[in-house]
Amino acid sequence: MLELGFLKSNKERAIQGLKKRNFSDEAILVIDRILEADEMRRTAQVELDSNLAESKRLAGEIGGLLKAGNAAEAEAIKAKVAMLKEQAKELENTMRVASERSEELLLTVPNIPHDSVPSGTSADDNEVHQAWEKPFPSLIPGAIPHWELAKKYNIFDLELGTKLTGAGFPVFRGKGARLERALINFFLDEASRAGYEEIAPPLMVNAASARATGQLPDKEGQMYYVERDDLYLIPTAEVPVTNIFRDEIVDEKLFPIKMTGYTQCFRREAGSYGAHVRGLNRVHQFDKVEIVQIAHPDTSYQQLEGMLAHVSGLLDKLELPYRILRLCGGDMGFTSALTFDFEVWSAAQERWLEVSSVSNFETYQSNRLKVRFKDGGKMRLAHTLNGSALALARIVAALLENNQTAEGIRLPKVLHPYTGFEIID
Repeated sequence: MLELGFLKSNKERAIQGLKKRNFSDEAILVIDRILEADEMRRTAQVELDSNLAESKRLAGEIGGLLKAGNAAEAEAIKAKVAMLKEQAKELENTMRVASERSEELLLTVPNIPHDSVPSGTSADDNEVHQAWEKPFPSLIPGAIPHWELAKKYNIFDLELGTKLTGAGFPVFRGKGARLERALINFFLDEASRAGYEEIAPPLMVNAASARATGQLPDKEGQMYYVERDDLYLIPTAEVPVTNIFRDEIVDEKLFPIKMTGYTQCFRREAGSYGAHVRGLNRVHQFDKVEIVQIAHPDTSYQQLEGMLAHVSGLLDKLELPYRILRLCGGDMGFTSALTFDFEVWSAAQERWLEVSSVSNFETYQSNRLKVRFKDGGKMRLAHTLNGSALALARIVAALLENNQTAEGIRLPKVLHPYTGFEIID
């Protein structure tokens, strides 16, 4: 959630930021409505302060008047104090309604894009931040996509997942299941070596946690909800891990706070058909290792560069061709100030597959979370960042397709100690 003080001091920048996100002129009027609600609150506050001061002054006169035998005048003042108390209740209600209205409207406003975010309306307008300049994999004649490889080598079973649960819930088996476990352990080990504390968080969160990181109300339709318990299945480890520091005052000396977590992730996806969503390209449950940072505002963009380098290192070790995109205003997430997407090349499908998003949210999440630190004598909001390191479903798809040979699927060397085998045959 944007800071109200930011909107007061940077109204024009906020307007330009919403335009970069393709907000209409009418939609941008929400900023005026937020500021109007806050002005109503502040006006009521001034009146209330005056009211309380006058009530206190008059109440102090009553005792003296009674001692002096001026009972009638004392009763008149009592009546005036009672009237001021009623007015005070009305002013307090006005303040409450105005504050609630202001916060309700603030929840509908996305983060303001960083200056480096390009303009654009869709993924077609994203900029290539880092292109792949090495040769692409050369496939054997008759190479097939990963969903056919899965059947050939018994790696995962989509039909069985449909039987057990429904479409979009794959069942990994045999060497496929061991490959999943190997990738999870590899990613976690690499994150630990990079200084991230490993966290094993819950797979369900309450509404307060989902709201604090921006999943509510923006992504409510994408989350699985357990109505009886009023809990949400997590769409990413970002949600529980970042919420560890909700309502905390953090010691500045601890920055950057680096955490990593493996979880299964659950997402409803918009229904569509075609090769681009076949197999593991789009599923409702998938494994992912997430990296999260709570950082000092003055160094958060340096930390973002470090996170990009970390994800790049993982893909280099997996020997997967990849590129990095800087997302445009129209394709960015609701809570992000700047996002980079990593895409790997799927050779058999001849297309790029998104496998990671790395984002700086600046103070947007921390304002909801109330993650603060003392900078001298002043309280400031920390910056939050996160990234996929990595999402496994599409990584598995690319590994299977890019490494298929006549003998079987040869895995990259870095995974051999984790899988215990070099080839899926």
